[in-house]
Amino acid sequence: MRILVAKDAGYCFGVRDAVNLAYDTAEKNGDVYMLGHIVHNENVVQDLDNAGAKVINSLEDVPDDKPILFRAHGTAVETWDDAKAKHINIVDATCPLVLEIHDEVKKLEAEGRSIIIIGDHSHDEVVGIASQVKKSIIVSSPEEAQALRKTKLAGVVSQSTQTIENVQEIINIIMTKVFDLRFVNTICYPTKRNQSQIRELAKECDVMIVIGSFTSANSKRLTALAKERNAHSFQVTCADEINPDWLKHTETVGVSAGASTPDNIIDEVLTKIKEIGEVPEEVIYG
Repeated sequence: MRILVAKDAGYCFGVRDAVNLAYDTAEKNGDVYMLGHIVHNENVVQDLDNAGAKVINSLEDVPDDKPILFRAHGTAVETWDDAKAKHINIVDATCPLVLEIHDEVKKLEAEGRSIIIIGDHSHDEVVGIASQVKKSIIVSSPEEAQALRKTKLAGVVSQSTQTIENVQEIINIIMTKVFDLRFVNTICYPTKRNQSQIRELAKECDVMIVIGSFTSANSKRLTALAKERNAHSFQVTCADEINPDWLKHTETVGVSAGASTPDNIIDEVLTKIKEIGEVPEEVIYG
């Protein structure tokens, strides 16, 4: 058996920096508080909680002498304003690539364009992007794009972890609805690289394993991309979920992971696959 591991599997730099900042801030201050989980991965969330990075539901839950960490996804403008008004010490872990989307959507609004955001309606990143402008429309599917009214001027950005396929399909529809359209491709480059590698890997391998939480939209999109190209594609959250039957009579196994999957979980999955297939080492792909 041969194991091919996507070169860009796992943490992107934005998530890695945010997680490290959460650990460092908790160690320095005793505790740090976050409005929601810093990553969509149960193992990381539990480890962070043990380290003192606590998830809360409201700014009211932050003790007077403790900081709040704003996560990599970005935070709504209203929440920033409220935290500043309460004089809470803010630790900003927003991904630089998400901040670029904030800048782009404000530029589009300044041009007098209606704002359309391609993304998941309730996702924290999308909520943060939408808060940068006075009014926006969120479109998550081609069906929602078909329901849009025709308009003269519009600007479009996307959630950074959308698939290229979904964005392209939606843009093609929006083009029929808007006379003067400006689209800024804001899918981040770590996402593009990871998606590109999984498209190729899934076709080359007999079995494809995607590691990531089922609460992670990013990981689920990678799994969907793999399944479109290889029916023998499986998503797991950890090594214990690997079924040895998947790997029977298998010559090549491809492995990738979502942007919220830490290195140690990837290593544990690879170790399990090596044990099953009696393989000494993996090969990096990409």
